Amino acid sequence: MAHVNDPAVIRRLLTSRGTWAVVGLSTNRARAAYGVAAYLQDLGQAVVPVHPRAETVHGAAGVRTVAEAVAAAGRVDVVDVFVNSALAGDVVDQAVAAGAGAVWLQLGVVDEDAAARAAAAGLDVVMDACPAIEGRRLGLG
Repeated sequence: MAHVNDPAVIRRLLTSRGTWAVVGLSTNRARAAYGVAAYLQDLGQAVVPVHPRAETVHGAAGVRTVAEAVAAAGRVDVVDVFVNSALAGDVVDQAVAAGAGAVWLQLGVVDEDAAARAAAAGLDVVMDACPAIEGRRLGLG
């Protein structure tokens, strides 16, 4: 059965202040993750860049893994997944293991099995959606 996004979950994740680990966020301004992370910060969200190079982005120190993001921030409310669908399952499993509250798989990132695992573990799941698009649709930011 295909995952269906819950509009109430989308609204709550975007309007409740928290910490977002943005997996795939780098200093590359041409990538969607760069603009989405700035948008999340504009909404009042704390952003932790998660990337193999662990770069500082938008003033936030980067880390290499979701577990490092939790260690750095104390907790992660949302793991925002900006990797291709073939790699998303591993990131979702890291989010579950790290005790994240939710996973948000970006527009075009679809992994039904990973979404089901996250939901079964009690995480909120948003898939194949962009926080900036959804937030603007809701009149946020």
